[in-house]
Amino acid sequence: MNEEILNKIAELERKVSEMPPGTKDKLSMIIFSGDLDKVLAALIISTGAVAMGMEVMLFFTFWGTTALRDPSKKAKGKNLISKMFGFMLPKGRSKIKLSKMNMGGLGTKMIKSLMKKKNVASLDELFDVAGEMGVRICVCEMSMDLMGFKREEIISYPNLVYCGVATFLKEAGESRIQLFI
Repeated sequence: MNEEILNKIAELERKVSEMPPGTKDKLSMIIFSGDLDKVLAALIISTGAVAMGMEVMLFFTFWGTTALRDPSKKAKGKNLISKMFGFMLPKGRSKIKLSKMNMGGLGTKMIKSLMKKKNVASLDELFDVAGEMGVRICVCEMSMDLMGFKREEIISYPNLVYCGVATFLKEAGESRIQLFI
């Protein structure tokens, strides 16, 4: 082969090696809100995506982490601010409220009643189904630290890991779809 062709091949190989990784049939979603309707939407979208053959990763951060607190678990060794956050924020998904029209808790009770009447899966059922389907949950360690949450007070879930934003960004970078709720 002549030198010009070899140089072009080398240049193409260099360009290919510098290309970003391809996207996968994957959904990466940030769950920033701890509101009932938003967490419901995230789980409905997630289970739907898995049913369509996609891989799904949910990154729970800031207020979204409150939906992952297990009301039956207690954590020891918390400082005053961590105890205050723990007291003021909902402890578990059964305590989270609607983002709009909560009306002192009446709206939340109404939507839960309506969901039951219309045979819509509850938030607890959606978490169970998501776990069975392989939806992965990544919990932001920085958010947990800021709010004083400890690992021992987080729900048991089959595909749950603790991570940082770099893990989410890596996953999102190779995902075909990224969402923020």
